[in-house]
Amino acid sequence: MLLKPLYKQVYIDINKSCAFKEFTDSCYEIISNSMKNGYKSIVFVCIGTDRSTGDSLGPLIGYKISDLTYKNVYIHGNLEKPVHAKNIGKVMDDILRVYDKPFIVAIDACLGKMDHVGFLTVGEGSIKPGSGVKKDLAPVGDMHITGIVNFSGFMDYLILQNTRLSIVMKMADIISMGIRYVLWKANNDPVFTSVLCINQ
Repeated sequence: MLLKPLYKQVYIDINKSCAFKEFTDSCYEIISNSMKNGYKSIVFVCIGTDRSTGDSLGPLIGYKISDLTYKNVYIHGNLEKPVHAKNIGKVMDDILRVYDKPFIVAIDACLGKMDHVGFLTVGEGSIKPGSGVKKDLAPVGDMHITGIVNFSGFMDYLILQNTRLSIVMKMADIISMGIRYVLWKANNDPVFTSVLCINQ
């Protein structure tokens, strides 16, 4: 169910049968529109840590898409080398220094309202990693994908630690398979092949 107007930000219930289609449609629309603005590469920044169940969504997705071999598509953050609060500044500096006009997709877990637990959000613009646990980090991303893994409340660190792995894994599966589908679809789209040139 889309709770906000496309495509500033949409909410997608992972338990609905149409979740995969809504997710891929939203991602494709934002990325394809952005490619018309001169971006030359796509960089997925998968934020989080493998040391906390609730915060492991980003690294799990990075792990699941780490074997992608498209030209000018890059993945930062996985289970072995997570992107987290202590290194995200350096990672972002490196991305902006190394890649040619990167379109940055920030992927992260977050806490939200009780009735939004189990929803993905897809939207234009950046997110502020760590804001749910009171960390003041610079905004990341030209586009964001988040998974609302639990509700926000008292002692958010403990809430993240006690998040069900099943919900995180289901989100990671939908997002990683969705990214694969979006890139496969983009590989046959002139908007991408002429500007981004993603070929396997």
